[in-house]
Amino acid sequence: MSVDFPALAGEIAAALPGVTTKIAFGELTVCAEATNIVQVMTTLRDQFAFKSLIDICGNDWPAREKRFDVIYHLLSLTRNARLRVKVQADEATTVPSVIPVFEGAAWYERETWDMYGVRFAGHPDLRRILTDYGFEGHPLRKDFPVTGFVELRYDDDTKRCVYQPVQLVQEFREFDFLSPWEGAPHILPGDEKAAMAPNATSGDPGKK
Repeated sequence: MSVDFPALAGEIAAALPGVTTKIAFGELTVCAEATNIVQVMTTLRDQFAFKSLIDICGNDWPAREKRFDVIYHLLSLTRNARLRVKVQADEATTVPSVIPVFEGAAWYERETWDMYGVRFAGHPDLRRILTDYGFEGHPLRKDFPVTGFVELRYDDDTKRCVYQPVQLVQEFREFDFLSPWEGAPHILPGDEKAAMAPNATSGDPGKK
């Protein structure tokens, strides 16, 4: 059963005057204000049969005033359709929790808080879920260092795991990714024994 996304977008826009809709790559996205997210999710669940919350994820745009996108993915089994709901937030603004609408959002919101630092107002247990206790920062922010701030190792003297500042034992290496189909540009060991065309190198079509 194919879904008429333009018609569905029009119905959603009529039911929720404050939202905007966009269709791209065969997918429908509903953009709303963060303050209205509970109303939007309730309407999509009750009036449009999007009764399953698949996940909640985030995106970080550091140059934007509201740098974070909080993205909700919904599924309707009766419509055989998926829907994306997107709101914007920043570090100071809290997003209302949608746990009253979808109880399964509890862990998804904790994950979004852990990875991006987006706070959800009304969440009963907003704490880290993927990183360790005492972890500093939010790993999926674009300004989070690739190496992190600390590293975990086992200390044989204290017989426990300890944290210490990141220590890079060598400089970052630059790798030359050579296509295996083209072959090395130099003569490899053993190639001198093969019968080769004049001036041919390893990997050349002229190699015999």
